[in-house]
Parts: sequence; C-alpha cells; structure tokens
Amino acid sequence: MRKPFFRSVLSPAAFGLCASCLLPVTASGEPLRNEGKLLLTNGISTVEGASGGGLAPWATIAGNETKDGIGVSAHVTDDELKDYEYRSAGAALGLFNRLELSYARQNFNTQKIGAALGLGRDYTFRQDVVGAKLRLLGDVVYDNPLVPAIAVGVQYKHNLNGSIVRALGAKSASGVDVYASATKLILADSLLVNTTLRMTKANQIGLLGFGGDKSDAYHLEFEGSLAYQLSRRLVVGGEYRSKPDNLGVAHENAWFDGFVAYAVNRNLTATVAYTDLGSIATIDRQRGALFSLQAAF
Repeated sequence: MRKPFFRSVLSPAAFGLCASCLLPVTASGEPLRNEGKLLLTNGISTVEGASGGGLAPWATIAGNETKDGIGVSAHVTDDELKDYEYRSAGAALGLFNRLELSYARQNFNTQKIGAALGLGRDYTFRQDVVGAKLRLLGDVVYDNPLVPAIAVGVQYKHNLNGSIVRALGAKSASGVDVYASATKLILADSLLVNTTLRMTKANQIGLLGFGGDKSDAYHLEFEGSLAYQLSRRLVVGGEYRSKPDNLGVAHENAWFDGFVAYAVNRNLTATVAYTDLGSIATIDRQRGALFSLQAAF
C-alpha cells in the first residue's frame, strides 16, 4: 500500500527551552504557539475569508495551531475573468482549533462591461464579509476515520454599493449566510472530502446584493470539494458551488474550479485555479485564472 503523505508534525520540543520562553503561554506555562498542524491541513482561504477551499468553507479552523494554541492566517486573492476582475484580502483568527473568526474585503471590477451596463468603466462592487465558524465535533485528520469534522458557520455580508444593487433588483444590500460543513482527510489515500450546505439569499455571493424580484427567500445550496495530495507539499482538487437565482435581470449559474495548492513552507501557501463562474451580470462564460497567497501561523 502506498504510504500516506500526511505524516510528520512539527514537534514543540524542537523549539527548545529558549523558544518556549518567547511564545505566549497558558496559565500552566504551556506555549500557545507551536504550529502543530500537519502541512496543508488548515486549508486555504475562501473568497469569503473562511478557511477551506477557494469556493467552499471546510470544517477546518484557520492558522497552524492545534487545540493548545491560537493561530492566524491572512490572504490575498485575484481572479482574472474574461470580462471582470475579482480581488479580495482578509484575515482569520483560529482559537484552539475550535473557533474561527474571519474578515474579508471583496472587490469586483466590471472593467469595460461597467460602461456597457451604464455604471461606468471600471465600476467596482465592494463587499465586507465578517464570519464565525465553530467546530462541533470530529477531527479532519485524527479520531474515528469514519467520523468527519463537522462545523457550523455564519457570515454577515454588507455590500457597499447599496443604491446600485437595489436598482438592479436586489431587495437588500446586506445579508446573512448560515452553513454547515463536514470534512475528512482519508490518510491512507491522501484524499480530502468536504460537503457544505448553505442557507443564503445572496446574489453572486452578495456582490449583487441579496434577494430579488424572482425570490427573496432563503435557499438551501450545496458546496463540495475533493482534494488529492500528490506530495507532502502539493495538492490538486476541484470544487462545485450552487447558488440561488434571484434576479430577473441577471441569470446566475453554479461555480466550478480546479485548483493546485503548493506549500512553499509551513507558513506560506500558493494556490492557482481555473475558475468557471458562468453568467455574471448578463455576461456569459466568465472563466479565468485565480491566484491566491495565504500566510498562516
């Protein structure tokens, strides 16, 4: 049988006594910073700032810390589509591998399509996303191999272009998504599987507001991820994300991606992906290349 690649951890003992003195400690004197997670098992940053894949959150907690520490991550992402450009930046805090708090600022540049839509060339939709995720039970890597890690999360989204998204037919410029994720790394096969169920009203994840003339109700949507580790540092995978179709003026499709993530070192991960986002703001076949960098500690 092929040996799994997820094996070694960075032992806190490797830091020695002096390193421990420089780290934050608990009341019992244990260090809060040991970066004990297996390489790549904290996921990358999603477009909304939570840890997981590029499109879907996983039942992972941001940062490199285990249950004994406090971790942090930060990301920048750029998606060059056929007619648009998406950029985001954000950070997440992971508390004892149990609770995650995240923030992301999203910018969606309409480039020349903005002029055709009457918004002006390079008109940019902006949105803030504040999230929280709680891992309820299980572990992505350890414990019973048949029991995944299960987490629930909430994301508050506020679109900064309220008058425009309402003019397009959105009912609101702010909304709340609620989701549940189940994630498991099958060590023997170096295969990670994730499923996420999301309740949402968001149009294009909120970049075009929330609700619309076709529907202003919450919809249950599915998000799925598969990832396979080719080596200790290199992962390939794909994702699917369904989305509601609330606006009569702008049909909305599910999103897909195929990605490659490479751990440059324990603290830096680079991701490249091919994305197919379907129709966005009346313009079909929005496909392109996504680039993302994540720093995690």
